[in-house]
Amino acid sequence: MIVNARTHVRIARPSRDLAAAERFYVDGLGLDVQWRTTAREPGKHDLLMVGPAGGGWHFELTRDPERPVEPAPTVEDLFVVYLGAPVEEEQVERLLAAGGTRIPAHNPYWDEYGVTVADPDGYPLVLCSRTWG
Repeated sequence: MIVNARTHVRIARPSRDLAAAERFYVDGLGLDVQWRTTAREPGKHDLLMVGPAGGGWHFELTRDPERPVEPAPTVEDLFVVYLGAPVEEEQVERLLAAGGTRIPAHNPYWDEYGVTVADPDGYPLVLCSRTWG
């Protein structure tokens, strides 16, 4: 099997609070809930999967109440969304109202071409005005 443009991708990372993460990524960013656990099952992680409807990728946020992993974001753990248009202040305000914190980017490139907002776990989300490629 060769990885190509149609290969589906899942990006996963821990979260302290899946409800807060859902508010940020769904209400703030506008992604859809693809799947979530609805009942606590001993020995299993709580999961929230968000992404664009019909997209070829999703973002999985996990929490293991029995053995929690503390999120450890760095300034280079970026989730970049290429908008292909100027970042609208209304979008930034929705992210802030949904629990985000506007932060300066570690790399000045992202401040030049976008806005960086930390999610409730401290991971940086970059809304980039450029297009992919």
